[in-house]
Amino acid sequence: MTGIHRKHFDPAARGAMDGVRVVDLSRLVAGNVLTKVFSDHGAEVVKVEPPEGDTLRAWRVGGVETSWKTICRNKKSVALDLKRAEGIAVVKALVKDAAIFVESFRPGVLEAMGLPPSVLLEINPALVIVRISGWGQDGPFQHKPGFGTLVEGYSGFAAVNGFDDREPVLPPMFMGDAYAGLYGASVAMIALRHAEAGGGGQVLDVSLFEPLFSVLEPQVANWRITQKRKPRTGSRSTNTSPRNAYRTKDGGWVCLSASTQGMTEKLFRSIGREDMIADPRFANNPARLQHWQELDAIIGGWIGERTLEENLAHFDKAGVTIGPIMDTAMLEKDPYAIEREALIEVPDADMPGGWLPMHGLVPRLSGTPGVLARPAPRIGEHNDEILAPVLGAAELARLRGLGVVREAAAKQAAE
Repeated sequence: MTGIHRKHFDPAARGAMDGVRVVDLSRLVAGNVLTKVFSDHGAEVVKVEPPEGDTLRAWRVGGVETSWKTICRNKKSVALDLKRAEGIAVVKALVKDAAIFVESFRPGVLEAMGLPPSVLLEINPALVIVRISGWGQDGPFQHKPGFGTLVEGYSGFAAVNGFDDREPVLPPMFMGDAYAGLYGASVAMIALRHAEAGGGGQVLDVSLFEPLFSVLEPQVANWRITQKRKPRTGSRSTNTSPRNAYRTKDGGWVCLSASTQGMTEKLFRSIGREDMIADPRFANNPARLQHWQELDAIIGGWIGERTLEENLAHFDKAGVTIGPIMDTAMLEKDPYAIEREALIEVPDADMPGGWLPMHGLVPRLSGTPGVLARPAPRIGEHNDEILAPVLGAAELARLRGLGVVREAAAKQAAE
């Protein structure tokens, strides 16, 4: 037992977005992160998948679709052959009662499918259409493939990440996609409010590049003033000092940031070096930035003589802003993550022990805290539930017979 709070899915749970239908044709991460924000708050997110399923399902660990299970909880799945005109017609039927439509094809593909925004808005004039692509719907890169890795390099992020004597470092997670998904969710809600107020639907052009580029400001302004490239400084900051990662006596790591003068002086006192407050090398932030190596040697030396637990207890008592650098083995048992329900467990027969750890509902809302209505769906699991009311039983049976509506979920269950 890890102590993680165990939660059960409640299909009857209702969230703040109850009654809002989102039709999601996106693939992989950005679109699925975007629609997870909605599904976690009660929206009916209909994943329209190809018969083989969203590509995200292929990201397996130990044979388990961990990315799919965590990012696509609370959603419903319909499996359609969108290479057939009949499959496109089903999407048009779904759009009639939808509030939001999400896609992440390369620019031009949606038009080639017969689903350009003009057609979708003719079907549903209040529809919010979110188009996610690597580089945007226009501009010189519009037809280039755009995985997050390319954007993390192009945005300037990798150039400032890592250490100056080594290669630039790309993030070990889908940073570009996540930023685009979260940005996309926020602007979709802005557009939805506009539509519900009678302003009509519109098209949201969400690239992977611009959201990540925007959070790296003021890099261009700084360059224009200094004509100097921001160096790769590892865990140090070019704005304040001390700020770094320090190794403890027992091989652990702590991260420390004393970004105000008051906090720095508190740190100096806590390690018995009140004399450093008046030392010209460390008396103010500009001086500390200039003499960061000497400063880090003093702080790192003090921390290195004590264990992780000893350091945390000492600095916590002193009120110094320092914390552990946690790995996943530590987080799984961490009292803070568990008590805050940042980490929860849900039933899952595919997981060892029958429980799947995943992130909780974030952020936390006091009145409408979000829902755990259902686990991530099997391919086509909700074909009947979603399509029968829209198409009618006879038409659904006809399309099933033609192979337009696929029974991949039944095939999976049989396997």
